[in-house]
Amino acid sequence: MSARSKARRRAMDILFEAEQRSVSPLEALQARREKTDTVINGYSVEIIEGVMAHGTQIDEFLGTYSQGWTLDRMPAVDRMILRVGTWELLYNEDVPDTVAVSEAVQLATMLSTDESPTFINGLLGRLQQLKPTLLA
Repeated sequence: MSARSKARRRAMDILFEAEQRSVSPLEALQARREKTDTVINGYSVEIIEGVMAHGTQIDEFLGTYSQGWTLDRMPAVDRMILRVGTWELLYNEDVPDTVAVSEAVQLATMLSTDESPTFINGLLGRLQQLKPTLLA
């Protein structure tokens, strides 16, 4: 697993923990730094800050284009993977679109249900198609 893949996984874990504990992602990040000897990659922090900065718009896109699923109905793990993937796809120009989608699908394969990789691939693929108009 590449350093960036590990950073994505760590960011997703921290975002998931923050939601489950009803704290801000920065609080969860700080707690992780203080209570463990885990090294938090700078890219993990960049992802967390990016998802926080664009969270409202990311959730709006996900809610609008996920056919038949509201954000609340999605498994929490899928929701976090989609938020990370959407941030990378739409707001991080350093990551090629296909890599953002592929990495999100890989996380879903490792961490979620059997149906999740297909769902995440389809939704992020749709956002990738619409990217020029979403950010116009």
